[in-house]
Amino acid sequence: MNILRILDKLSNDKFFTGEASRLQTLSSIADFGKKAAVASVPLGLAGLMSTPAHAETTTSSASMFKTPLTDALQLALTLEYLEDEYYRIGLATAGLIPTTDRTVFSQISKHETAHVAFLKSALTSLGTAPNAKPTFDFTAKGNFTPFTNYQQFLTLAQAFEDTGVRAYKGQAGNVMSNKDVLTAALQIHSVEARHASEVRRMRGNKGWIELANGGDMPAATNPVYVGEGVTVQAGFNTATAFGPEAGSAAYDEVLSGSDAAAIAGLFIV
Repeated sequence: MNILRILDKLSNDKFFTGEASRLQTLSSIADFGKKAAVASVPLGLAGLMSTPAHAETTTSSASMFKTPLTDALQLALTLEYLEDEYYRIGLATAGLIPTTDRTVFSQISKHETAHVAFLKSALTSLGTAPNAKPTFDFTAKGNFTPFTNYQQFLTLAQAFEDTGVRAYKGQAGNVMSNKDVLTAALQIHSVEARHASEVRRMRGNKGWIELANGGDMPAATNPVYVGEGVTVQAGFNTATAFGPEAGSAAYDEVLSGSDAAAIAGLFIV
């Protein structure tokens, strides 16, 4: 298979050269998904899949291929499912969230619902069925009681948002193949960071991570903050200039897909 010829054809599409309008986003995503599937199979089969007469086969075949892009979106969807349900339950639990804080969590909840809707739509447009929402156990097998203890509710909210921020950063390379998805992922990433900062302030802390363990967090949340104490960035030792605490706090670290999935797995039945 002449993969260079296929990649050259993909790179010259309007979708990749910036000529597509925002109104064409979802159709472009779908088109990319089909072409990516075609590029993944032997040339003879690719010819059959790209023939109009076999349009139905093209759609079903595209959905059979897992790619770094769709895997990244499925991971993000799992994390957004978790946050969306967490805030829904919290808001529906009488007496849990103080009246003064309900406005904040009502808005955060709307954001998470919007993120779920986008990710499901993007996956469908790529010819991939979105994973079903898992069954969640927010006690993590009895380690937490977030819906009877507001301080624990805040603690887990911070941990979930910090996980999302690091996970989206960690998947940036896997969504770069689709500029529209990349743009949306970066937009979601910054909103998740705003959520995390706001929740941290609601807990009486500063808006950024100061310590390797997240600062003022229970040991059970340590996996969320593994690696946050790094002080060397692109060969520059930030601890030399600012001290280890300030140096590490000046840079957020990424979270690998497997680590993010493991953290989410703690709350999945």
